[in-house]
Formats: sequence, structure tokens, C-alpha cells
Amino acid sequence: MTTQQTTTKRIRTLILGAAGRDFHNFNVVYRDDPATEVLAFTATQIPGIARRRYPASLAGGSYPDGIPIVDEAELTTLIRSHGVQRVVFSYSDVLHEHVMHLASQALAAGSDFVLLGPDRTMLRARVPVIAVSAVRTGCGKSQTSRYLARRLSAHKLRVAVVRHPMPYGDLEREAVQRFATRADLDAADCTIEEREEYEPHIDAGHVVYAGVDYRRIIALAEQQADVILWDGGNNDFPFVRPDLHVVLVDALRPTQVDTHHPGEAVLRMADIIVVTKTDSASGAQAAEAVRRARAINPHAPIVRAASPVTLDDTQAVRGKRVLVVEDGPTLIHGGMAWGAGYVGAKAAGAASIVQVLPARGYLASERIELARAIEDSTADIVVSGTPHDLAALLKLTKPVVRARYELRDVDEPGLWTAVERFLHGRGL
Repeated sequence: MTTQQTTTKRIRTLILGAAGRDFHNFNVVYRDDPATEVLAFTATQIPGIARRRYPASLAGGSYPDGIPIVDEAELTTLIRSHGVQRVVFSYSDVLHEHVMHLASQALAAGSDFVLLGPDRTMLRARVPVIAVSAVRTGCGKSQTSRYLARRLSAHKLRVAVVRHPMPYGDLEREAVQRFATRADLDAADCTIEEREEYEPHIDAGHVVYAGVDYRRIIALAEQQADVILWDGGNNDFPFVRPDLHVVLVDALRPTQVDTHHPGEAVLRMADIIVVTKTDSASGAQAAEAVRRARAINPHAPIVRAASPVTLDDTQAVRGKRVLVVEDGPTLIHGGMAWGAGYVGAKAAGAASIVQVLPARGYLASERIELARAIEDSTADIVVSGTPHDLAALLKLTKPVVRARYELRDVDEPGLWTAVERFLHGRGL
């Protein structure tokens, strides 16, 4: 717990998080609030992020010793032993039921349970902001962001890609991050999960901003761009107020349109709804996704998009025993059994799929384990569906073929027509 003096006038507060939304909520709502004392953050979802400390340099003058980060499993004990009065839920891509189970723990222990909304937590930028969000992890936010970044750049606009945070290491060092080259990723010792998001943007010539303190991050990005593109993580709502909010629904998971928090809230906020992966889903699935999305948000236009998968070398895969490595979040958090790598391998005529692995790599030990699992596999070849260069990072000797997937408009007018209309209205 924090060591600063407590008073009856300060509301003793815990912030439940997963190294992202929790820090942002603290920074913009509670850091300078004289009526609040944040005793601790709790951590879940991501391995190795508890037992750290939110540093004093980021926590502000009221927290000279910083703020401890403890495991969420200690929630009830912390509330009762420290007289916690308020618990603030601050992470995403969880079932509504999960949120209410935590609320029940907090209420039973005697604490209030709070959800902070967009109006209190969204920052304002001096340049137009286009945001990409989704109802679930794995809907296709990354490819949609890449699609928009390319099209915006083709219109001679300077684009700053601001990514939802993934600060899993030294928080002080990661306060404000700017990635323009792969060397920047190496210098920051980025995890596989970070590389999956940042590397494709960098390879396309776009600069990515991320970190912990988004007031400073947005201030830096808006100095260097005509447009900010918020590349949302999980299914969270943006940290910066969007002028155009694009929200994705997955045609392969039509029943999950309104099952998760804050995905349902994000869908209700949407200016444009994109139903993705219509080329992989059945017509009935896509129609059901449209129907359910329309029931939640009857006002936003709905467009359909495809996610065609291409392999760098189709011939190398045909007739072979294949190990597929998919992007980590889609399998681990999104609940999918397979992704683009599997689709590409099957379409290429693989003799069999030996195994499907997530590209898990939050920790160095996990990267070592992943490399060992790949090298020890009985597969003839690896198909990598993760967006970054897995073979180069892990220094693999087993042959690897990359599966690449990009967003493609199905409808006309489609997503880009709506974005062009927005740009014209802004004089861009």
C-alpha cells in the first residue's frame, strides 16, 4: 500500500487493471484529485505485471513512493484490511458477467464499484482523430488501422498512429514511446504482442506512438501529424476523443456483438460499423452480425469488409505437414481456435495441420519456449499468421512462410468512402 498520510477526506481507492486503461484512468482522473487516495493498482490478464510499482515520477506529488501493483486475487483482502471505499474497474475485453462478479466481490467487502466513462477519460487532440475499436479482440482492428493509414498517407496526409498501451516492462522508461524503425523496437525490448501491432505500421513507413502517459503522447503525436489514427487495443474505447469512430464486428462471431465489456458500449458509440471477415464467414453468419449490430446501434451506417489471406510462398506449403502460429491476442484473449495462418495453410493445400500455437511472448521465457516448441515440432514447415517477422525475432531454423491479411471493402460505398466524406468535411 502507499505510505502517504491518509485522511477521512480522501476516498481510499483501488484501480483494477491490466497495464493500460488502469494507468490512463489514474493519470487523467485521480492523479491530481485531492479527494482521492489511490492505494494500489491490481493486475490480471498479462503474466508478470503484478509486483511492480507505478513510479513516483508518473504518479505525481501526492505519491512520493509511487503506487504498488498487486495481484487481483488479493482484491477482497485489500478492501477489508485497508478500508477501501471505491474500486474502479479499468480493463477490457471481458464478459459482462466477469465485471459483475468483481463488482459483487467489492460490494460484499463494503466498497463502491465504479466504471469511468468516455467523457471523463478521453483526451482532446488539436488535429482530427479517427479511431478504430471493436466489440472483441481479434475482429481485425490492426488490419483496419493499416488500411486507413495507407489510404490517409496516399492522400498526402501525415499520419500518427497512436496505439492502445502495452506497458509491460519498465513503466518509467515506457512513459512516452515513439517507434519509427525496427531498431526502435529492439531498443525498447518490445514483446511479441507489441511487435505484432507496431512492426507492420513501421514497415509501411508510419510512426507509432504508445506508452503510459497519454497526455504527453498525444501532445507529441499532434505536433507531427495532420491526422491521429487511434489503433485501439482489446475492445476498449479510445483514450483520445474521436472525430470519426470506426467500430468492428466479427462476422465469424455474430453472437458476441453485445456479450463483452466495453465492447457493447463501444458499438453503441460507433459512427461507422464494419462487419469484418465476410469472406471467411457464411452468408448467414454475416447477416446475423449485421442484424445484431443494427439492434444495438440503429443509427450508424454498416459496411462489410473482407480479410483475404495470402501466403508468401504457397507452393512451399502444399502437401506439407504444417505448424501454424497465430497472433497471440486473437487466440489467448479473443477465444478463437485459429486465425489467418490456419486459413492460409488450408487454402494452400497443406496435407495436415499439426498444431496451432499462439505467438505468446510477454516474457523472454515465453519467447524461448515458443521457439523451442516450433523447432521441436514434427511439422515440415511453419505458417506464421502473426503480423510481425517471427522467424527473424526468434532466429528460427525451421522454414517459415508468412500469412498476410489486409482489409478489403466489400460494399460500395464502403469504409473508405465514409472516411473520404469525413476528410472532405474537415478540409483535408
